[in-house]
Amino acid sequence: MSDERTQALFVISVAAELAGMHPQTLRIYERRGLLEPFRTPGGTRRYSQEDIERLATIQELSEQGLTHEGIRKVLALRERVAELERENERLAGRLEKARERIQYLTEGVEEPSYEIVLRRTTRTHFD
Repeated sequence: MSDERTQALFVISVAAELAGMHPQTLRIYERRGLLEPFRTPGGTRRYSQEDIERLATIQELSEQGLTHEGIRKVLALRERVAELERENERLAGRLEKARERIQYLTEGVEEPSYEIVLRRTTRTHFD
């Protein structure tokens, strides 16, 4: 994905200001695995709008009393839910295409009719 939300544009000072945090807080979050900014070939951190939104979520969860480990787990679960939603949409699309194909292939084809016939037989015993 290289849309505007994921483009790493902001240096740490700008990202910190946009998030309303101190730059050192961003470094701490990175060290603790809560955030992974893009690194330029020279090693400079660059943050995207998506990273700024993630920082806001981290701050909100922290204010609600979650530890960094708890925040990491919440973020991982949110990412997993998003992945599953995308997969669900993809599969729903495939299912719809399959249904359309079945309808196309069965147009004009009559449903087979089945008749059940019950017969009673008599057995004879030979002694």
